[in-house]
Amino acid sequence: MITLADAMAAATATLQSAGNESPRVDARVLAAHVLGLRANQLASPEAKLSKGQAVAFNEAIRRRATGEPVAYITGHKEFFGLDFAVGPGVLIPRPETETLVEEALKDFPETAPPPRVLDLGTGSGCLLIAFLASRPAATGVAIEESGEALKWCKRNVLRHQFEKRCELNLADWRNGVAGPFDVVFSNPPYVETGHIAALATDVRSFEPLGALDGGPDGLNAYRSLAPVLMAVLAPRGRAYLEIGQGQHHMVTEVMESAGLKVARVVPDLAGIPRCVVVKR
Repeated sequence: MITLADAMAAATATLQSAGNESPRVDARVLAAHVLGLRANQLASPEAKLSKGQAVAFNEAIRRRATGEPVAYITGHKEFFGLDFAVGPGVLIPRPETETLVEEALKDFPETAPPPRVLDLGTGSGCLLIAFLASRPAATGVAIEESGEALKWCKRNVLRHQFEKRCELNLADWRNGVAGPFDVVFSNPPYVETGHIAALATDVRSFEPLGALDGGPDGLNAYRSLAPVLMAVLAPRGRAYLEIGQGQHHMVTEVMESAGLKVARVVPDLAGIPRCVVVKR
């Protein structure tokens, strides 16, 4: 049997050779996954891996060396302190997306009437579920045009036991959604088509293109979102839209051209404008 230290050394070398930018961190996370532990609970370096554990670890490292995202290999990703099931066919939740939930919670405190929430292009359901977890009286509707992504959303709704508070719809958001809604979330595709090839391998080669490609200027989704927001936002409702770096002026123009108002633009923890808050 091989020791954890030796397995980690070999895995780190393999990932380094594959051009991985964080080989030891990824090896540690994958080792913890195989051992059924959290990354910060990794066993002693002298611990012995069983034959099955060694085989599983080597397979996980092989997959990571091809560029497959760690979250797809482990099958989950943390978002807003909650665990979400993810895999091929769904966008992996990012820390910067938590900004949208934080802003919505500020605008709709627990003392406010229970809001009705809409998540357009829900993907894993992370935005809607994170908000509902913090506002136990709120209810929500998730819209997703990808059947594969909606399967992951359903899995997460069941995991967090929100099936009685969530309605899931396989649909294009442009086909009409019955409002009004107090809170609307959307993390639409916003990468310019010409920039897709420059994305990291684990993004461009594995995550769904439909959740990334925002058209020639990255704004296609916002143009289709604007009339939907006009139709579904409650009089005092707010929409929380994720944007890419440097897009806040252009997205503001798109929204205001449709008759909406941008209440504020909020940066993420890195200081990058990330969330556009829209109202009627």
